[in-house]
Amino acid sequence: MLALGAMFVSVAVAAGYVMFEVLRRQAPAMQRLHAAGDGSVLATNLPLAAGELDPRLARANRFLPKSPKDMSRLQKRMARAGYRSPMAPVVYTICELGLPIGLALVCVYFLGTTSGLFIGAPTAILGYMMPSFWLSRQIEKQKKLIANGLPDALDLLIVCVEAGMGLDQAIAKAAEELAVSHPRLSEELGIITTEVRAGKPRMEAFKNFAARTQVDDVRQLVSVLVQTDRFGTSVSQALRTQAEVSRTKRRQRAEERAAKLGVKLVFPLVFFLFPAMYVVTLGPAVIKFVRFFAAMPGM
Repeated sequence: MLALGAMFVSVAVAAGYVMFEVLRRQAPAMQRLHAAGDGSVLATNLPLAAGELDPRLARANRFLPKSPKDMSRLQKRMARAGYRSPMAPVVYTICELGLPIGLALVCVYFLGTTSGLFIGAPTAILGYMMPSFWLSRQIEKQKKLIANGLPDALDLLIVCVEAGMGLDQAIAKAAEELAVSHPRLSEELGIITTEVRAGKPRMEAFKNFAARTQVDDVRQLVSVLVQTDRFGTSVSQALRTQAEVSRTKRRQRAEERAAKLGVKLVFPLVFFLFPAMYVVTLGPAVIKFVRFFAAMPGM
């Protein structure tokens, strides 16, 4: 009962905190601040330098068995997955530490001390690895979303540059137009615009973009833009070439996934569709055979 009570209190506190954060971010005052472009709100979207911690994160870090260096590394991983809130690493660390303990206590409570410890040990290890696995999947999902949206962003940049806009204005316009179709890429382009407006060199902002996303297409785009800025070549031509390459890669990725679909459908067909089909097609015949032999004399 003590373990169940502790788990209930922990879940209630976590749920209350999540609801508080959701309601706080959806408050009209916070939405007006975001719409007005307040510096304090935009500052939360900027990536922190290596080893730099948010003050709220540093206060919460005192209650966690993590060093500031590890927390900074975790913060970079969370930002790479799209979670840039200062409290995201804290929530992740609490889940990483609380999940194995909770699973082990559940196993001990329901299975007893001996069996519970025997089964709870591997379960706790699995619970400790689950948040890292989930975060890795989110990072890969973020990379795919950015890579799939990059050709559309390059097309918008080409249209804006050929219409007479500067590259900085084109990036800001693309970030605004892609907010609905590709929100992850729009957020990254918005960070580039914020860094440039804050006084950071454009090429450095592009390099930070490549370092944050860890996407091969983005790295190629940044390399092309750096060479274009260094040698003074046409920006629109470089963007058009990169857009064709990115679009070709996106089509090849789609064709690759379509080619793998047949192999992936084998297991659902064998284990789910074929048994039901055999029951429907052969079931009536089997019933007739059973009834026929049962009606024969001497059977």
